[in-house]
Amino acid sequence: MAGGGEDVTGAARIPLNDYGVLGEPPAPGEWTPTLTVSVVIPAYRAERTLPLTLASLARQTYPAHLMEVVVVDDGERPMEPPPESSAQSSAGPLPERLRVVRPRGGAWGRASACAAGAEAAQGEVILYLDADLVLFPEHVEAQMRWHHLADYLVVLGHLRFVPGLDEVPASEVLAAVEAGAVPKLFAEQDATPQWTERRWDQTDDLRAAGFSAFSVMVGATASLPARLLRAAGGLDASLVLGEDTELGYRLAQAGAVFVPDRLSRCWHLGRSTVMRREPDVKRHNWPHLAERVPSFRWLRRHPQRTYLVPYVEVVVEVGDASFEEVRATVDAVLAGRLPDVRVTVVGPWGRLGGGRRDPLGDPSLDLRLVLACYQGEPRVRFREAVPDDCFPVPFRFHCPPGWVPSRGSIGSVVKHADRQRLGIVSLALDEREDGRVVHARLERTAAIRRARHCAGPGDDLGDLVHEMHGTVWDAGDKWGFLPATLAATTAPPAPGRAWTDAPGKADAPGKAGAPGEAGPHGKAGARGERGARGEADAVGETGARGKAGAARALRSRSPRRRGRLSLSGPRPLRRTARLRHTARLRRTARRLRRRLRALVRPA
Repeated sequence: MAGGGEDVTGAARIPLNDYGVLGEPPAPGEWTPTLTVSVVIPAYRAERTLPLTLASLARQTYPAHLMEVVVVDDGERPMEPPPESSAQSSAGPLPERLRVVRPRGGAWGRASACAAGAEAAQGEVILYLDADLVLFPEHVEAQMRWHHLADYLVVLGHLRFVPGLDEVPASEVLAAVEAGAVPKLFAEQDATPQWTERRWDQTDDLRAAGFSAFSVMVGATASLPARLLRAAGGLDASLVLGEDTELGYRLAQAGAVFVPDRLSRCWHLGRSTVMRREPDVKRHNWPHLAERVPSFRWLRRHPQRTYLVPYVEVVVEVGDASFEEVRATVDAVLAGRLPDVRVTVVGPWGRLGGGRRDPLGDPSLDLRLVLACYQGEPRVRFREAVPDDCFPVPFRFHCPPGWVPSRGSIGSVVKHADRQRLGIVSLALDEREDGRVVHARLERTAAIRRARHCAGPGDDLGDLVHEMHGTVWDAGDKWGFLPATLAATTAPPAPGRAWTDAPGKADAPGKAGAPGEAGPHGKAGARGERGARGEADAVGETGARGKAGAARALRSRSPRRRGRLSLSGPRPLRRTARLRHTARLRRTARRLRRRLRALVRPA
């Protein structure tokens, strides 16, 4: 796939899917386009309708020198090449820059055709069109307006279903195209809206759709930057149906924003396959999408299944932890109520040679035991370093070794992040003698990817995640996290309730979302408490505003005895230690919240 130009804006910061911050795009005909676009049309048995689509493309208001058309012939036999004169054919006008390509040998289906067209395309923007559309003259221009405002938008066109060529002669359609009367071909009120239009109406044209905006992506008319398409991995050629929804999911994980444009209008000649055979389409698509789209939770109801793309990746960095500490954490994750998780254990595995050694005195014995313990577990993988992100997995959860989540902890934290629409959730677990805060952290892949895309020189990724998605700090004990030694002697509570011996006095679930604690979207407070400068390490950025910021916030507390929690001793002493541990975490979380609110308070 060729194409992809220079960064258009470099710093357009859109919260969630609320592209309204970009302002209104210029009206068609009142601006000067500069971006090139490749219109890619997969064509299979479209001999009757394709000439009409090409004729309507030849009458577009977008400058012809900035637009090329790539038809991908997906038929069993090659179609006849277009005439050498691109101005006019017997079936109507043709675009000035028109090419016909074939998929690679053996490949077939819409996804393969779209991938072949994108590979041959030379434009900075790819616009996918079906071969049975008749476009209004401003169709391409209306979508391209948005791509000049931000370079990570997926723009969706507006189509209506009208009678096919068996009811309306092709000559009548062509005459309307040549006369510039496409809008008058059919009455708008008599045409059938696409199912996605109802979702547009319910979500203020997807501005309020949040993380589910991708689910209405339909490939009949959709455009996106070529560079964004590459970043998402292109279309999955193994899919023959549902490939547009699956691509929409990966584009969302890559940080994309979805924009429907009601001025980008067109007629769809005849009913779609979904309209004619909806039950059959769902029966075919749902097993494929269940494997690849973790966000469709209703397709993943089996209590023990794992899937091609997990819902959460849990990262456990071995560091100097013992085998017992690592095993306690990994085993607790694998035993959780959320089955579709993947655990990545990070350590220096490359240094484990196979030469002669003292099996009991080996300095790398703990590392070897961790490797041996999970060699047969398909949900555990081993890496030398923490990857930049876990794309296309929607969530990554960092859990320090030696800390044990209860069975429902990780799922509850993820649900909390979804309800509050947060990009990062940090859980304070302990405070060390040096003031360092031991914490777990949930990261949303879409938020991290968008922050990286929008970051400029000197920008802090934690600040960008907070600005566009929101971040929050909370006490880990409220979500069911305890040290391994203490968890071994304590029955875990339900997530969202504190570890305490005082029944009925635990805090309510999701208390982190109290006013002034969540992100900037009004879900749990206007400003939100966040990682801000103390959260920079939440996306791998340490330095002056990383853990040191959180440590400085904690050092401002009243003088008390510090030190690691002692867990030895008789049961009454262990209960006292547990209560002190809970109180300490609550104090830590409160002071972090106050400090972080102060950092983001407007001057």
